[in-house]
Amino acid sequence: MSTDTWAAEPGTVDERSFSGLAARHRRELHVHCYRMLGSFEDAEDTVQETYLRAWRRRETFDARSTVRAWLYRIATNACLDLLVKRRPAPATGGEVPWLQPYPDHLLDEVPAGDEGEPEARAVARETIELAFLVAVQHLAPRPRAVLILRDVVGWPAKDVGELLGDSVHSVNSALQRARAGMREHLPAERADWSGVEDDAGTRELVRRFTEASVATDIDALAAMLRDDVRCSMPPTPGLVVGRDAVVADWAADGFAELGPLRAVPTSANRQPAVGFYLWRESDSAYLPLTVDVLGVADGAIAEITTFHADRFARLGLPERLPADAAR
Repeated sequence: MSTDTWAAEPGTVDERSFSGLAARHRRELHVHCYRMLGSFEDAEDTVQETYLRAWRRRETFDARSTVRAWLYRIATNACLDLLVKRRPAPATGGEVPWLQPYPDHLLDEVPAGDEGEPEARAVARETIELAFLVAVQHLAPRPRAVLILRDVVGWPAKDVGELLGDSVHSVNSALQRARAGMREHLPAERADWSGVEDDAGTRELVRRFTEASVATDIDALAAMLRDDVRCSMPPTPGLVVGRDAVVADWAADGFAELGPLRAVPTSANRQPAVGFYLWRESDSAYLPLTVDVLGVADGAIAEITTFHADRFARLGLPERLPADAAR
């Protein structure tokens, strides 16, 4: 047996050999399903469904292909089935209520493959950012699959056509429509965003954002925002656009009167993020409040996506901070 195939004689593939080979691709398939669905939890369920389908159909595996390609086919079809049956279209305002963050420490588990090349690394990073995830959710399911398989996974049009039962011409047409749809929904400044870990300017901006947030200093925070900043808080409906609107929204929500806060830096979707904790007298501790995932452009904050406290554990953040936690 090679590193990514087996001799699929009827009845000869035992569960142990199947599980060992298929497990090599689990994180990569999970990220693929996450791009398709925008939800970490839906991606988990879909990967489980993928392996169930693969096991049941193991005797249909064509050894001329690889297990990786075979599993990608099954996973993509499982995502399409879910999208057709369960997933509504995103709201016209642009927000995606089911959007969930993807922890960077789990993204690190994806095999490097071609991502050792600078262009491949850039594609892997850009196509996991929240802005990409939001934009791709606005595409119809099949064009979405075409875009991800062609532009992210790097499949030839012929292979995508075989998976979807379409001609190469149909695949290429769908790809052009999908790319046009992405341009319509992606922020214009996205090409300038910087979430690179070794970017000193981004680190300093995040540090100042964190300090101003803990101090509930709205004026200091406002000075770090772009004029066209976008803020959302999935699954809460609504997208707030523009510095003045965002500041007004914070004021209306009583941000300045929240109480003592503490913060812990983290990262998600290859973007800087900050977990905030609020002092709870009844627990004598700081407990999880929200996680802000930041998009940075031109030395300012271009996007803030806020997630609720139930995302803390998955992002590797502590469940609580003690009373003497540093600011």
